[in-house]
Amino acid sequence: MNGFNERHTGAVYRETISSFVKDEDDKTVDGILGEIKWGWLYIEGLWIADDVRGSGLGAKLLQQLEAYALSKGVSNVRLETTSFQALDFYVKQGYTVFGQLPDMPPTFTSYFLKKQTGI
Repeated sequence: MNGFNERHTGAVYRETISSFVKDEDDKTVDGILGEIKWGWLYIEGLWIADDVRGSGLGAKLLQQLEAYALSKGVSNVRLETTSFQALDFYVKQGYTVFGQLPDMPPTFTSYFLKKQTGI
């Protein structure tokens, strides 16, 4: 499946990573998903329960994934968020916008952000 790409890039280290927080009933209430590929960590999703937003948990989950990627020699991170989600949060965490896509989803804007960790 990746044969064509790897003929151009060489063997690709790839790893799916995640971290979750469970409540006292063992129900997953917060979490983060990511993938390391081509020397980048891609944050696929981060969700925090409404009752703990603003507590620092989102920043902690993000920092944990960034630290894990850095332990694998990966210092570049990228992600996508929309205008109704968490743009300000990610900027506060040191991410910078490098692109945007208007009307995605309709009437909103998607933002593409990146960060170099460990510097």
